[in-house]
Amino acid sequence: MKAKQRGIAARPMPASIAPAWPGALWVGQVEHDDLIPGEVIHLSDATGFGRARLLVRDSGRPRGFVEVPVQDGQIDADAVLLQADHFLKLPASVGRRHAAGAVPPISVVVCTRDRPDQLRDALGSLARLDYPDFEVLVVDNNPYVEATRAVVAEFAGALPARVVNAPLPGLARARNVGVRAAQHDIVAFTDDDVLVDPNWLSGIARGFAAGEHVGCVTGMVASGELNSLPQWYFDRRVTWARNCNQAIFSIAAPPETDPLFPFRVGSFGTGANFALRRGLLYELGGFDEGLGAGSPTGGGEDIDMFVRVLRSGAELHYLPEALIWHRHRSDMASLTDQSRLYGRGLGAWLTKLVLHPSSLRMVLVRAWAGLRHLRSVNDIPMQQEFETVLGSLGAVERRGVLTGPVALLRARLQGRAARPMRGMGRPVERERS
Repeated sequence: MKAKQRGIAARPMPASIAPAWPGALWVGQVEHDDLIPGEVIHLSDATGFGRARLLVRDSGRPRGFVEVPVQDGQIDADAVLLQADHFLKLPASVGRRHAAGAVPPISVVVCTRDRPDQLRDALGSLARLDYPDFEVLVVDNNPYVEATRAVVAEFAGALPARVVNAPLPGLARARNVGVRAAQHDIVAFTDDDVLVDPNWLSGIARGFAAGEHVGCVTGMVASGELNSLPQWYFDRRVTWARNCNQAIFSIAAPPETDPLFPFRVGSFGTGANFALRRGLLYELGGFDEGLGAGSPTGGGEDIDMFVRVLRSGAELHYLPEALIWHRHRSDMASLTDQSRLYGRGLGAWLTKLVLHPSSLRMVLVRAWAGLRHLRSVNDIPMQQEFETVLGSLGAVERRGVLTGPVALLRARLQGRAARPMRGMGRPVERERS
């Protein structure tokens, strides 16, 4: 490379493992205005990487991803600009914007269980948020060890955080506990294995300010590490890891080109990054305790909530600038378990839909399109040598779907209610001292 040196680019999420396959990607981000033609960018911790993926941002707003060669731990700015040219020329999808200075207070709920090291990293990123008015509720869900309080105590004075106990196991139960303890009307949810972007809550606020009918805001959950083949596969499997296009979804104005709407839930986001109005949550009865991690179904509480929000008449706003970085599972055993649980949660959620007359008709109308989608859900182009390693994951997920109905029955027999907060009344924002 015949170019001047340009500084060092750091990863948004530190690597947990060394590059484990030839296609490993160094992951980072860059501001468009920092890309100077003819210069190079040095990458931190780039040993073993032959390519890099960068999220290109324009005035902080995510615009798109590029993949470029890495040579001697550096990348050519011209190569980034060449690939980014097609989406940087397009007008930014800003949609309905809020007035400057609209910064409503937000309650952030982080549910955790016996993962102090990951929780420490997540809280560290929350402490770097550029937002003036928020609280953090760390919901300690049925722990075996007493480590959560000690980790939260480390951030005393740096982060407005407190611990809330949720003794009964289950992510949906923990989220409902967090909602009841929240002080503010907007409640944002994330996980303990992510790092949030400093502007995450600003993006959430902008999402709600787009209109009075917005009941839910979701954001991009970008892949923070692509060092192993399972991580690459999962990144290709989901859409919310790379989607830089803003969208507002409404049952009153369904997309004309999507016969599955509102059941093509991958377009809406994921449970690691979303926010809801607390009053709407109470009206909907809270999260379904029969779904989600820690329940017999193992998943599905987030997609269930997204669709319930839309069916209530509220809008769901996907805004990529509400950005979070996530580290996917790096080994095949963990990815296989995750695929099985994704399928089981999906099967349980579909069972719930067909058991209710109000949603059964919507499901039947979309049944054929849904079957075709399910058959192709893991149809990801890949090199032939990886087919034997990853090709069975689609079958694992589809078999998981078949176990969903029994799993949902077990959850209901355990007393896990579909609307546990029904009848509690619409809350008002609490007076702050």
